Amino acid sequence: MTSEHYDVVIIGAGPGGYTVALRSAELGKSVLLVERDDVVGGTCLNRGCIPSKALITAARTIDTIHRGEQIGIDCQLQEIDFGKLCAFRDDTVSTMRGGLLGLLTFRGVHMVQGIASIEEDGHVRVVPAQGEKTVRGRNAGGDFEDGEQSLDVTAGDVVIATGSRPKPLDVAPFNHALIDSTAALALNSFPHSAVVIGSGATALEFATMWNSAGADVTLIMRGGIVLSRSDRRAAKVLMRELKRQGITIVTKATITAVDTGENLGATVHYMDADGNGQEVFAEWVLAAIGRVPNTDGAWFEKASIELDENGLVQTDAYGRTSREHVWALGDITPGHQLAHRAYQQGYVVAESIAGLDPSPVNEHTIPTVVFSNPEFASVGYTLREAKADPRFADVSETLIPVMANARMLMSGASGSVSVVSGRKSADQSDDVHVLGVHIVSPDASDLIAETQQIIGNHVPLSAAARNIHPHPTFSEMLGETLLKADGRPLHTR
Repeated sequence: MTSEHYDVVIIGAGPGGYTVALRSAELGKSVLLVERDDVVGGTCLNRGCIPSKALITAARTIDTIHRGEQIGIDCQLQEIDFGKLCAFRDDTVSTMRGGLLGLLTFRGVHMVQGIASIEEDGHVRVVPAQGEKTVRGRNAGGDFEDGEQSLDVTAGDVVIATGSRPKPLDVAPFNHALIDSTAALALNSFPHSAVVIGSGATALEFATMWNSAGADVTLIMRGGIVLSRSDRRAAKVLMRELKRQGITIVTKATITAVDTGENLGATVHYMDADGNGQEVFAEWVLAAIGRVPNTDGAWFEKASIELDENGLVQTDAYGRTSREHVWALGDITPGHQLAHRAYQQGYVVAESIAGLDPSPVNEHTIPTVVFSNPEFASVGYTLREAKADPRFADVSETLIPVMANARMLMSGASGSVSVVSGRKSADQSDDVHVLGVHIVSPDASDLIAETQQIIGNHVPLSAAARNIHPHPTFSEMLGETLLKADGRPLHTR
């Protein structure tokens, strides 16, 4: 066994973990980054955000081809070369991963592949990853080299960033045609038919992507609306658009069983809203009902790391856990399981370890984005949340008819923009502020960044409404909504 010491040891090389590694190294710390997989980047880069968006890009290209006839362009989709499409997906991931690996190497981060645990004495023990005989380290060129059979590490601070995994259904494990999002991304063709179970971002992205690719898609959910924790008006608009595109939506359903057979598809049995038994067959069934934190290792309890009833690590606003000099961030902490949240948490943790004084992450200024068709993006408070919060007064919601926007009209899409505004009770200036923005439209994922700045920097509504948006763009929808909220509408009544 080899024993070494580092200023910072990080368990997990996903967005949160590698952010701590990069920032800590930048601040002059010696850093060890431990990852059980043979690649860096975590779920987001390798099995989530990036490969899924590569496939969504392809699906949107298919949509554009199909829409050509509506605008006078006669074109037909002859075939999909899924081999080339998969190569496009894999090349995108490989390029991003190579850039990250090069940056970690450049910053002097020591990286090893293995399974890490925190011992009772605070040491970090690393053993070989599954299928490996040694704890493999990366050399200066980024390539793996065999190492010791185990590694015992002491550290000034330890950061836990072990991420999460797809949650299985209670009534059936992932098996054959019942798959999780990782398996769905690895399919060798788009499905001809699919049942998607869930109503969150992953479920909606796969449902719209497969629908665009020509699949017969049924979306089954437990609640009565998609994105149940989001702005209800925007969620209803998105749900209407999904139905308009031909996706069958089943609400208030309870899954009772899933019958699977190897290479034979699957049958989903469920109780509908009236309590009647129903079933639907599909080539593939995707269960996208959430994610489970990777905190079930016995060492969490042995190391006195406090977890809540959902298995999430309890931390303060800066990422400190119940054990001194042990920190946690990302999907294993309460809050949105989003890569960009983990990035910001990583900065806060790294700078706190270094003795700086960073501001904690403001959970209400973290944008949420769903890369559905059309996209959904949201930041800040919903109307219901703002009205229920005693810190706000005179809360209202402003909407505009988005089809008055030229780019929306050209796109053939529909959607909505709403701005929640109000006065802050403790604000002596009596200014009205933007409290939340919720968008359903093409490019909503890019539009939301401006509103995050407005809300995060406490820009008064009157000042935000004076932002100049280029014409003609989708961003004018936001500008017009802000103008209307400020009592000065231009292109709307």
